[in-house]
Amino acid sequence: MFSEKRFHQFSLKSVPKDLLSGLIVGVIAIPLGMAFAIASGVKPEYGIYTTIVAGILISLLGGSKYQIGGPTGAFIPILFGVVVTYGYENLLIAGFMAGVILLLMGVLKLGTLIKYIPRPVTIGFTAGIAVTIFTGQLASFLGLEGIKKHEEFIRNIEEIMVHLNSTNVFSIITALICLITVIFTPKIAPKVPGPLIGLIVSTLAATLFYPSQVATIGTAYGEIPSTLPSLHIPNLNLEQVMKLLKPAFIIAMLGGIESLLSAVVADGMTNSRHNSNKELIGQGIANMITPLFGGIPATGAIARTATNIKNGAVSPFSGIIHGIVVLIVLLFFAPYASYIPLASMAPILMVVAWNMSERKVFAHILKTKSTDSLVLLVTFLLTVFVNLTTAVEVGLVMSALLFTKRMSDLMVTAKALPNQKHKNGKVETGMVTDTHDCPQISIFNVEGPLFFGAAETFEKTIMSTINYRPKILLLRMSRVPLMDTTGEANLSSIVHHFSKNGIVLISGLNAQPESVLKRTGLFQTIGGEHFFEHTGEAIQYALEQINKNKCLGCKHFAFRECKKLSATEAVEGRKGLTATI
Repeated sequence: MFSEKRFHQFSLKSVPKDLLSGLIVGVIAIPLGMAFAIASGVKPEYGIYTTIVAGILISLLGGSKYQIGGPTGAFIPILFGVVVTYGYENLLIAGFMAGVILLLMGVLKLGTLIKYIPRPVTIGFTAGIAVTIFTGQLASFLGLEGIKKHEEFIRNIEEIMVHLNSTNVFSIITALICLITVIFTPKIAPKVPGPLIGLIVSTLAATLFYPSQVATIGTAYGEIPSTLPSLHIPNLNLEQVMKLLKPAFIIAMLGGIESLLSAVVADGMTNSRHNSNKELIGQGIANMITPLFGGIPATGAIARTATNIKNGAVSPFSGIIHGIVVLIVLLFFAPYASYIPLASMAPILMVVAWNMSERKVFAHILKTKSTDSLVLLVTFLLTVFVNLTTAVEVGLVMSALLFTKRMSDLMVTAKALPNQKHKNGKVETGMVTDTHDCPQISIFNVEGPLFFGAAETFEKTIMSTINYRPKILLLRMSRVPLMDTTGEANLSSIVHHFSKNGIVLISGLNAQPESVLKRTGLFQTIGGEHFFEHTGEAIQYALEQINKNKCLGCKHFAFRECKKLSATEAVEGRKGLTATI
């Protein structure tokens, strides 16, 4: 499981760089870990435990050199929902189960499948999560009292409106001090962690100038222990597993998406490549072990990973250092965290929400006014007003249906004839008219994927445009890139229909459709001698077959000269002068 390749750049010379970047990221992770835990509905120390345990394991066992793991904002809505519905103990079980799912995904090499989740869906639910986080901090920012947190967005807004009369001016002042510090610290000193400085400055202001006027971590949650909790194995039973399977799956999928997105960002910044399956395995193991120490689900953190790289990280050792730094702070400075005002945590999470909102990409997709815009809006609105689970499910289904519709629109089946004005007699669809058609051979140009979304239209088009019984049906399929079993079934129906009185020829068949036809036996049913690489060869074969059976009125069957014979009379072998080829 341990990947030596990720550590190949590690040396004694690189230690100072990894130490510095690990120290900086560790300091940044402390306030974020507590803030994410509080917003998820659990005690702040659980976020610290997650940062330590998961942070070290993800760096040690993952598939990216620079990945920094820990609690993230993306998890907040789903974790809060699990805590409200099932309780903290069951959150630990759901987190453990999510770890198992991630581990299995990695072992089964499913890491690359996550990239197939449509971008409008990921942007939609990410922006929705950002709105949920931002609005969820308004009560703490304003210092409202008597607030009951709900899973539903509307009920939370109603709670805020009802309790606006309990607004605490001192909380607003504290929050503004922290917010201003967080925003301007990076501009003044880019390498100084803004969230930590914001917490320190606002906490000092509240403690010195208006003590006991704002709620703190200590008054709300009690003192943070200075040790890691002892190993605790939760009691598992089948009923609990079945009950928590759905939230566990959502946690696993969200964690997988976030971690791989973070790894891709790291690749882009460092010109390196991560191993997606090993990353999922590392994430899985970390999420299986972290709950045993009271930690909440963790994943790759994009902002902290980027900070790690910008500060000179060379190997995964920096991520391990980041976890050790947080552990040292927990052991020696945990009691001081009790003085941190809750109002100081709110602006930190608001800034996180603003940064993760993907507002520019969101606006860009909306400007396209396409089906992607619709998927984006629906996913976003469902994330905010219903829940993340429903949003992802509906977003994926919509994307699949709309994609199927787009692909089916690409399928074109049109009747064609050789153009005698062209020196090579090029087969073109525009040559067929009501008064210019061949009663003995029908040629169709078939273009686009022949799959379940277009197969029925393909069959109906061919059957409905032939109002007589031609001796030969030629399907030109060089522009059919793929075929599924539904497409094969519809083609089989056409073949069996025409085989009663004539033959079916196919030209230009590509490798994938040919493989499908051979596996189903339709290739053998049609006959290998009826498949041609080029249309010209197929037409020549058709002429030979027609001449063998005597042309029904046609002097030269070459689409050039033909007695004026009606389609019906040509088939029945009667004379007449009505239709011109």
